[in-house]
Amino acid sequence: MKLVSSMLILLAGLFSACSPRQQADYFTPVAESQLRAPAYPLVSIDPYTSGWSFTDQLNADQTRHWTGKPFPLLGVLRVDGTCYRFMGKENIPLRTVLPTAQVEKWEATYTEKKPAGNWFENTFNDASWKKGKAAFGTPEMPHLATTWQSEDVWVRRTFELDEDLSGQPVFLNYSHDDVFELYINGKQVVSTGYVWKNDVVLELPDDVRASLKQGKNVIAAHCHNTTGGAYVDFGLSVKMPDASFFETAAEQTDVTYTPTQTYYTFACGPVNLNLVFTAPLLMDDLDLMSRPVNYVSYQVQSTDGKAHDVQLYLEATSAWATNVPGQAVKSSVILKPEGLMYATTGTTEQPVLQTKGDDVRIDWGHFFLAAAQKESVTIGASDFLHPKKEFATTGNITRGGNIDDPNQEHSLALVDNLGSVKDATAGYAMIAYDDDYAIQYFNDNRMAYWKHNGQVSIDQALLQAVQEYESIMQRCREFDEQLIEDTKNAGGQQYAELCALVYRQIIAAHKLVEDKNGNLLFFSKENFSNGSIGTVDITYPSAPLFLVYNPELLKGMMNFIFEYSESGRWQKPFAAHDVGTYPQANGQTYGGDMPVEESGNMLILTTAIALREGNADYAQKHWDVLTTWTNYLVEAGLDPENQLCTDDFAGHFAHNANLSIKAILGIAGYGKLAEMLGDQETADKYLQTAKEMAGKWKEMATDGDHYKLTFDKPGTWSQKYNLIWDKLLGLNIFDKDIATTEMAYYKTVQNTYGLPLDSRKTYTKSDWIMWTACLTDQMDDFQALVAPVYKYANETPTRIPLSDWHETTDATSVGFRARSVVGGYFMKVLEQLMYPNASNAQSAAQATK
Repeated sequence: MKLVSSMLILLAGLFSACSPRQQADYFTPVAESQLRAPAYPLVSIDPYTSGWSFTDQLNADQTRHWTGKPFPLLGVLRVDGTCYRFMGKENIPLRTVLPTAQVEKWEATYTEKKPAGNWFENTFNDASWKKGKAAFGTPEMPHLATTWQSEDVWVRRTFELDEDLSGQPVFLNYSHDDVFELYINGKQVVSTGYVWKNDVVLELPDDVRASLKQGKNVIAAHCHNTTGGAYVDFGLSVKMPDASFFETAAEQTDVTYTPTQTYYTFACGPVNLNLVFTAPLLMDDLDLMSRPVNYVSYQVQSTDGKAHDVQLYLEATSAWATNVPGQAVKSSVILKPEGLMYATTGTTEQPVLQTKGDDVRIDWGHFFLAAAQKESVTIGASDFLHPKKEFATTGNITRGGNIDDPNQEHSLALVDNLGSVKDATAGYAMIAYDDDYAIQYFNDNRMAYWKHNGQVSIDQALLQAVQEYESIMQRCREFDEQLIEDTKNAGGQQYAELCALVYRQIIAAHKLVEDKNGNLLFFSKENFSNGSIGTVDITYPSAPLFLVYNPELLKGMMNFIFEYSESGRWQKPFAAHDVGTYPQANGQTYGGDMPVEESGNMLILTTAIALREGNADYAQKHWDVLTTWTNYLVEAGLDPENQLCTDDFAGHFAHNANLSIKAILGIAGYGKLAEMLGDQETADKYLQTAKEMAGKWKEMATDGDHYKLTFDKPGTWSQKYNLIWDKLLGLNIFDKDIATTEMAYYKTVQNTYGLPLDSRKTYTKSDWIMWTACLTDQMDDFQALVAPVYKYANETPTRIPLSDWHETTDATSVGFRARSVVGGYFMKVLEQLMYPNASNAQSAAQATK
């Protein structure tokens, strides 16, 4: 089977219109997908600069960050004076009245002793309370100004209003941890139980809104901390005046995707519009993959044989450069002497690498909307409403602009006046982001790989993106065609469509940097999980994609874990779980260890790298720590104690049969590595140890027509997805009949939308299903398990970037989204590469029909 080196990430946020006539072939996908995506990837740069359409119609909703927060992109085609909105929706943002601590550390009075009387009333005397600034909470919380570590805190924020808000919608924005109550001018607005929430936006009831008068007002809150972290922050905002200029929606006639591109077509009156989003994530070109520039290409053509006057409008807002609404930003337009122009925006505060965690977005660095300087293209930065009104009225916008109004979202807009259009006329734009510094690695701030330690600027990257547009578009098409061929040959049409869907999601959940010695560091982020950075049990399921197309990137996902132990920072006899909370890689922050899980993962993947490369040089560099981890597995791996595995959402449990398989194969992998290094004595010792453990495993796990979930509980079962490495690594440690026995049983217990993870629940992990489906050499078995996963992706009512954790009964997401673990979908391609006799080509070919 022919396989190619691929591509990787190159995105961030900027539009750049170039020469109006391009090859029409760029607008015809190399393959059509029949799968309705849960969400369609638009901009794919990294975990921060990530834009999606959560709906089937690109103009049915705002475009969004993978977390679901608005990341507005607006697209309008003006044809003979009539505007057709083809992308996004006009959504008037909120204007800050009282900032939260994320914007300004506001002042208040507070006490940690229960006050007497009606502490929430305007007339209450709080003169004896202490004064402090928000936010209030425990030391690990964000935007903290006043430490609060007792059980309770009462906070009163007195403020003067210079405007009457009683006649317009007013919104409360608040964050709390845990039990929380809040009053405005003595009227209760919030009362919660034991929950903790961030950035809640709540419209005030009429009576509360009516109480907000010009002059003195009071917001009073009480928070009770039950356990763990504590936090209080709140503010007010109002909705800007409603204004809509683009109510007429274009008719979307088609949408499809390939690994690096998403294609749309629209009917805009008598003109057709083709739109292509391209993320050049080519893994054989790390500069291109990590360059934070994506393309938005467009082509228009008359459908009635007549010429029409056409202008195209593209807009992004400053929300792309903020974590939460209300953060103060500055925006401007720059004309470069090299012929480049762009609108750029960023926060005034610029808290470089300070905003960390899961449900957050970047608020340092700058977003760009760029174009090559030419007569037909105009770029402007302005307030939110002005450019829309201008374009709707005149078909153009004011060039340039410089705006630093902190109370509203800014608009960055581009207009391409395509003129009189009859035949196909095309152009493109770019979206980009310069994060200045990308990752903090053991207190050393590191730039993204593409910057080469500051030698390459964003201006140079954008100019290069312009110069290479045609070649990059062609390379993306060639790669898309090759990856689709690889996956289709390996597993059939449905399998190929699933792999094409997740490709950009996988890579854009990482960030590529180098350490000070030039070693690659390819950091994953645990999206919609806990925000960990460089998690080993995220690397493990992601690995198949990178083992197929560029093992150097897999090394980049492991180098920091080796360094963590070898430097002495991590002193335990097993591998760490992570190296911090994204983007701060300063040491493990996860609350519990996964000793067998992570050690087994590192050993198995190191062995896989050696076999892919044909040598064990990488293992030899880390031999001492690999030896330590192997000896730990020999001691503790056969019958694991009560500890977590990668499926930690299911909780701690002991005697985990699938985890035991991982430990045994990790030990056997070490033996294989020793053999490749010419140390036969060590190889024989550990391979024999693994063989003996595998025999004991079979005795302990057997349960009639299947094998147990845990050794001590008959009548249970689980997916034994770890067993796939016994075949792929050529270890042959376990009896082959284990896989065939398990597969026969799995086909009797799977549900409409997939095979459950185990006998405890009906939910599943689709990445593990893809591994389990490869356990036997039969294409029929593979198809039987993959078809329900395809059905899940096609029918899930949870419209988010693909969730790897879903219910097999109704296809709803249980949790997680936009994670890199779906790199595990490429296990069938890896199997064909490392174990080419796994399933015959004729069966695969039949499955594609």
